[in-house]
Amino acid sequence: MADNAPVLKAVVPAAGLGTRFLPATKATPKEMLPVVDKPAIQYVVEEAVDAGLSDVLMVTGRSKRSIEDHFDRAYELEEALRAKGDDERLEAVHESSDLAIMHYVRQGEPRGLGHAVHCARQHVGDEPFAVLLGDDMIDARDKLLRRMIEVRRRHGGSVVALMEVEPDQVSAYGCAAIEATDEDDVVRISDLVEKPSAEEAPSNWIIIGRYVCDPSVFDVLEKTPPGRGGEIQLTDALRTLADTPAGQGGGVYGVKFRGRRYDTGNKLEYLRTVVQFAVERPDLGPEFLPWLREFVREHDAGGGAAGSGDA
Repeated sequence: MADNAPVLKAVVPAAGLGTRFLPATKATPKEMLPVVDKPAIQYVVEEAVDAGLSDVLMVTGRSKRSIEDHFDRAYELEEALRAKGDDERLEAVHESSDLAIMHYVRQGEPRGLGHAVHCARQHVGDEPFAVLLGDDMIDARDKLLRRMIEVRRRHGGSVVALMEVEPDQVSAYGCAAIEATDEDDVVRISDLVEKPSAEEAPSNWIIIGRYVCDPSVFDVLEKTPPGRGGEIQLTDALRTLADTPAGQGGGVYGVKFRGRRYDTGNKLEYLRTVVQFAVERPDLGPEFLPWLREFVREHDAGGGAAGSGDA
């Protein structure tokens, strides 16, 4: 396969148990928690489509059926909205079902991100593909995935998205050892370490939830033993590819991302994301933002409902 083969497919791992959000995720997939009025997973699929990837494979697990239902037609609901003449909401319902060509495969057991990606092998075949993690949302105004696909087209191999963080944050992520190229925002990856301590980290550049993978990653994942946490890590497979010759699908590059990223993987960041999206919505922001400012003033002053807590 030529290095410049087009990237046409996206893989979205969505099989996690969402334990950080219990009890809400006991029966509702974490990926379906709303960011204002749209589930987080829809923003991720929209990003893939915006980058030209309308063929999307969702890797799901047990109790995730509502994800499939969300991207499917809802004829009874559509007819009810049509009968009421509610064209605005009818269009919103159609938006999710018309968004992309959706496919689904189940990850039978939670064996890590690398295993979830390997579940996509039959669908992806011998083509490069993008991986988008549902916990990470990239602002629609920042075309990170498009840039990564362009870097893959020019350099071949695999491409990861990188963000610079404070040293005390690297232990929560995969971390990259990087070498400069002739492009300011592109680096070559020489090593990857999954969740290192601050002392062991090769840099402050961490991998965020966007990847463009050469199909050679599947053979590597098949041979990758469980790593940190007893799981098969995608980071470990990419580390192997970083030392693999380009003619064998090797080489790993990083795109330095300095744009807007929203982390919905924990409660605090999820709440921040909802507030940010609400403030920027033209139909909500003009009313919500003044209320929010007043709420903060009352909280800081220790008065009103906001002051009845731990102020």
